[in-house]
Amino acid sequence: MPTAILTGSPVPGSSIEGDLRSLGFDVLTASDAGDAEALLAAVPGDQRVAVVDARFVGHEHALRLGLTDPRFPLAAIPGALTAQPAGRQALTRAMARENSASGGTLLAVDSLADRVVAALDADGAGVHRPELGSLVAQVPADPQTRNEARQAVAALDDEAVRLKSAVKARDGFFTTYFISPYSRYIARWCARRGLTPNQVTTASLITALIAAGCAATGTRGGFVAAGVLLIASFVLDCTDGQLARYSLQYSTLGAWLDATFDRAKEYAYYAGLALGAARGGDDVWALALGAMVLQTCRHVVDFSFNEANHDATANTSPTAALSDKLDSVGWTVWVRRMIVLPIGERWAMIAVLTAATTPRITFYALLVGCAFAATYTTAGRVLRSLTRKARRTDRAAQALADLADSGPLTEALVRLLPGRPRPTAPLSAAVGAVLVTLGAWMWGPSWWVVLMAGAYVLACAEAVTHPLKGALDWLIPPLFRAAEYGTVLILAARADVDGALPAAFGLVAAVAYHHYDTVYRIRGDAGAPPAWLVRTVGGQEGRTLLVAVLAALLTASQFTVALTVLAVAVAVLVLLESIRFWVAAHKGGAPAVHDEGEPA
Repeated sequence: MPTAILTGSPVPGSSIEGDLRSLGFDVLTASDAGDAEALLAAVPGDQRVAVVDARFVGHEHALRLGLTDPRFPLAAIPGALTAQPAGRQALTRAMARENSASGGTLLAVDSLADRVVAALDADGAGVHRPELGSLVAQVPADPQTRNEARQAVAALDDEAVRLKSAVKARDGFFTTYFISPYSRYIARWCARRGLTPNQVTTASLITALIAAGCAATGTRGGFVAAGVLLIASFVLDCTDGQLARYSLQYSTLGAWLDATFDRAKEYAYYAGLALGAARGGDDVWALALGAMVLQTCRHVVDFSFNEANHDATANTSPTAALSDKLDSVGWTVWVRRMIVLPIGERWAMIAVLTAATTPRITFYALLVGCAFAATYTTAGRVLRSLTRKARRTDRAAQALADLADSGPLTEALVRLLPGRPRPTAPLSAAVGAVLVTLGAWMWGPSWWVVLMAGAYVLACAEAVTHPLKGALDWLIPPLFRAAEYGTVLILAARADVDGALPAAFGLVAAVAYHHYDTVYRIRGDAGAPPAWLVRTVGGQEGRTLLVAVLAALLTASQFTVALTVLAVAVAVLVLLESIRFWVAAHKGGAPAVHDEGEPA
């Protein structure tokens, strides 16, 4: 149980002790600074501890935001601070220094908590201060100020503020107006019954898988049920994040589950639609795989661009300034959010079209919408990059190199390609991608495609020979994704045998999971997957060459079996390592990753 140490002169009628107990704290009272230091030393080092001024007046939710958020080692609001195990050493040093400075006593007008926070700031300890907005949190110095503060607390319903803040700051139009008005109350219902965000996330996954199963029946009733269940799954998907924000139940494992389950739900639903269409005599596996390829490449564009620029210095652009200006005009905000087809709009479209039309029409609409969104966002980001005067960091270059997913073939060739850094790296990647995918389209499974795949490997090595700090180097990972996934799709389609495209769907799904897992590790500052895993699964260029060789060497039926075996092998390796890593990170108390960015 976490411990709160109350310091300073107690105030008759104060609710601070009850508020702290309601937040789960065991409350101890310190008579002076020396006593507070002794009580702090007695609290086990693996527990959260808080130091709170007994004169604190404020909303309970202000205390919750300041003292219970698991994402930050040190956090503070006026009159209160908290430290998790990772921040205990810094807190102990600051407390000892302030105790020594005060001679072990505490004046009635003084706030030990605020003095310790100032000392932590002076040490550069990185104390997080949550945005309280209209919530009250202060230490009144006299009865009149205290009375005014209490009136301000009574005048504002902190539960309403808490519910409002549970909704993500940036959401799409559909989510904002058709889901969040009621899903926040579902989140509160879950919180009051002790449900966790991870349980709601799992329920969302199960609901989506049932929806995929309904779509796979191929009946009109099944398609209608699938559409309804897909929306229900999305409601739960919004609820889990709102529950996390409402109750501050953030975790490393939860962030990973939320992110990966979103992709699993959507791509499983694509497979369900393809199976349902096949029952009706319509083969749409190529469309399903194309939708997955396009959607994954869109995400990689987002990830790569953000990683390349989020810590760049002198990062200014007239294009970005214009975009920010448009975001200040009400109607343009929603238009710009809707045309990128975020997850809410996309799932709503898929659900309605599933219920009302056919899987083929659903995939056509999805492909057209995603292609337009990808063109819009990529073109805007290219324009920003070309007009930007930015110096990209070594960390950004390493993140792009990790996202590139280069394997042992590229590593070996890079050693043979000396020379000065070249601004043509994205061009090399683009030329290689065009060669291998166009070759697969023109010749199908043949040794000509193997030759093109070999040229692609050389182009990949040339593209990543030097640190990826160029203005457009963030395009390299999505170009590699498009080349690998596109080659698998085209060769499977050209094999023209039952089972080839479903097998290719499984392979791309397994590889895409590996690439998403890389993204989430980088976002959590955990680095890329281990080098042995990247080498074992071949790297993106090695897998592309291997698929080309298998297509040329084997019969169509044998190629299908080979794709299936390769899909299973990659899936087993990346899933086992991913699960091991994220569970270990969760148990090890790694900081939680909480994404408040644009909806995926």
